[in-house]
Amino acid sequence: MQEQQQQKLIHTFSALADIGQEVAHKNNFQEMIQTSLHLLLGSLAIMRGGVARYSKFGHELNFLAVRGLGDDFPLSASLEMSDEREFLNTGMSDIELSQAKMLAFFQRYQKVLDRKRIEMIMPLIVRDQLVGIVFLGEKATGEPFTKEDKAVIQAMARHIGVGIHQRNLMAELNRRAEENRQLYEGMRMTYKDTVRAFATAIDCKDKYTEGHSVRVGRYSEIIAEELEWKEEEIEGVAVAGYLHDVGKLTVEKTIINAPYRINAKESKELNKHPGVGYEILLPIQHPYADVPLAAKYHHERLDGRGYPDGLKDNEIPYIAKIVSLADSFDAMTTDRPYKRRRPFNEVIEDMHRNAGTQFAPELVRAFCSGILKEVTGENKSRRFRRLLGPEYMEAEGLEMSLKDALNGMNATKPLTLIASG
Repeated sequence: MQEQQQQKLIHTFSALADIGQEVAHKNNFQEMIQTSLHLLLGSLAIMRGGVARYSKFGHELNFLAVRGLGDDFPLSASLEMSDEREFLNTGMSDIELSQAKMLAFFQRYQKVLDRKRIEMIMPLIVRDQLVGIVFLGEKATGEPFTKEDKAVIQAMARHIGVGIHQRNLMAELNRRAEENRQLYEGMRMTYKDTVRAFATAIDCKDKYTEGHSVRVGRYSEIIAEELEWKEEEIEGVAVAGYLHDVGKLTVEKTIINAPYRINAKESKELNKHPGVGYEILLPIQHPYADVPLAAKYHHERLDGRGYPDGLKDNEIPYIAKIVSLADSFDAMTTDRPYKRRRPFNEVIEDMHRNAGTQFAPELVRAFCSGILKEVTGENKSRRFRRLLGPEYMEAEGLEMSLKDALNGMNATKPLTLIASG
């Protein structure tokens, strides 16, 4: 008899150790619950049982694992708030069905529990929260549950409760992470929409270049994509393109809308817009730190002949070099009051000719490569066709012009990425 007790004790401790391992190391939650139930039932030779998880929001029990209860056993059961309070008051103590007839839960489900010969339940309480319930049938021997049996059930049930609680915490963390992600995405979209709306407002002042800022933003984005920059860097350079001409909001409308080449005095006034744009954008907490620099330096040239500061090559912020190319490309490919847009082949030749003096060669390569991919059909996005018009993209000899430009330029040099704030 003593030997039997020792064997039973060893078996019980082994089962406890196994269930602890299941909870601690199993990544598959469903498998963990099923295995834990089998260990619990097997340790005391219990004929049937089930583990249900409690949903506080749905006020219901959902069975995660059952054994020996048949296919007609309900997989969910409602739980009133009064039931929850009763189970919390009970704590992790066994409740024998013969003594629980007064509880509302048992009154509702008495028939099914009697039919399935459930004899005991064990609420799973973790940190003063009801996380589930273990339902147990009779022992195979027909003997009543002893005090020691109930202690074993309680210990093993506590492991199962912890496993469910951990799962609930992970689910809540994931839910909050998803909420935060959606909030962040919403803020990003709001920011981008605001920037686009602002770009449209900038262009409204100039009836001849309607859509210019939006197109420069899109061309800047395309260049960054061709350079295989990260998503947030691509977004940053697009925003810089959208806002590069914000300083024009302070320039007289008569100068911006002049239907002729403006004179030196008017040109001097217009040329103030990069510095003004920088001053406007600098106090704003942009997600992308270099946006104000693009506004200030998008008219600089590699050879130092640009304005406002006559910067040369590496002195020019890289984001400004991208916006400069996008800005010049749009100026050459759109009609202005005093000149028609240039043929596409001429535009490609101009960018090629000025690579290394006005434009960074690697940026011209990236831009031409992007255009060529669409011309040859490698890229199906039709992004240039939407911006320039399909007939403009059908220029005779365009593919050869692009290939000549790409073959005639030096290999790219190391890039300076834009800083993200």
